[in-house]
Amino acid sequence: MLFQLPDDQTLYEALLSRDRSYEGLAWVGVASTRIFCRLSCSARKPKAENCRFFDNVADCLDAGYRPCRRCRPLHPLSTEDPLITRLLEALDQATGRRWREADVERLGLDPSTVRRIFKRHFGMTFLEMARLRRLRGGMEQIANGGAVIDAQLESGFDSASGFRQAVARLTGQPPSSLSKAHDLCCGWVESPLGPIIVVADERALLLLEFHDRKGLPGELKRLQAYRGPLGISNNPLIDQISSELGDYFSGSMTPFRTACETGGSPPASAFTRSVWDALRAIPAGETRSYGELARQLGRPGSSRAVARANGANTLSIVVPCHRVIGADGSLTGYGGGLWRKQWLLEHERVRAARLARQRAS
Repeated sequence: MLFQLPDDQTLYEALLSRDRSYEGLAWVGVASTRIFCRLSCSARKPKAENCRFFDNVADCLDAGYRPCRRCRPLHPLSTEDPLITRLLEALDQATGRRWREADVERLGLDPSTVRRIFKRHFGMTFLEMARLRRLRGGMEQIANGGAVIDAQLESGFDSASGFRQAVARLTGQPPSSLSKAHDLCCGWVESPLGPIIVVADERALLLLEFHDRKGLPGELKRLQAYRGPLGISNNPLIDQISSELGDYFSGSMTPFRTACETGGSPPASAFTRSVWDALRAIPAGETRSYGELARQLGRPGSSRAVARANGANTLSIVVPCHRVIGADGSLTGYGGGLWRKQWLLEHERVRAARLARQRAS
């Protein structure tokens, strides 16, 4: 538990008074509607016996509650929380700065509060986010022909060993090799859900993952072990998928057309590939359960195998594993985080409904 919740009576009184001091710290699930809200939600208040309180969004989703459409508890707080907005703006203005808790304090903010809110809503602390941005800047400088020592200093790392270790931890190789010409090209794509790492060769897209996915370093290492070393640079396919992702996040329902290698690296089993093909056939705005996919593939009773294949997907969004939910309609595990999964599903549902209305008019 990231925040020690007070007793239910205190939280219910905060709900009745729409107390914004609990923003980002507590949420309420309403048993009678199966919807969860911020405590500050303006909707009609439920009876106390119908309320269940949570200290994080993931538990709300895991318990089968849907997000409220009025207070939008999954809406990125960077557009609503002044603390997050202020720090993200500061980060944009000084991407190479080495942020410390003392810097946060000098802004008049409590480091523990900042750490808790960022961890809850972005899956990482503010200092971790700042460090990742510095690392990205250094890697891009190397890719553009800069010396490793210059990239290290420019990105705010005090020691060469610290910079080398950070790069190697993410990519599986030392920074000096990233500037060399390799068949595998790695680039970054900005999105409303955080940076996305893209890897492609001259023929196909090979990997598309959110930057903070825990399994990303392992995926990059396995890919390189099978396909060769990685270079930080763009190629035509990375440029193409970047453009298509921009269209997707802006609301386009146009199918992705970038060539993809969905066989896996190393190659996946025939069953796993069939699951990935079935995922790509799920229309935007719709979902399927693991059991439904298993029956569709002629393998009833293989729900767990479908779930494993779903989790092995390394082409997030393009191969839409986020469209698979539990048999009871609840969200299930997602490598990018359940909050991202819910965001993607809601984004697609709204856009698909809008498109259907346009076609009907």
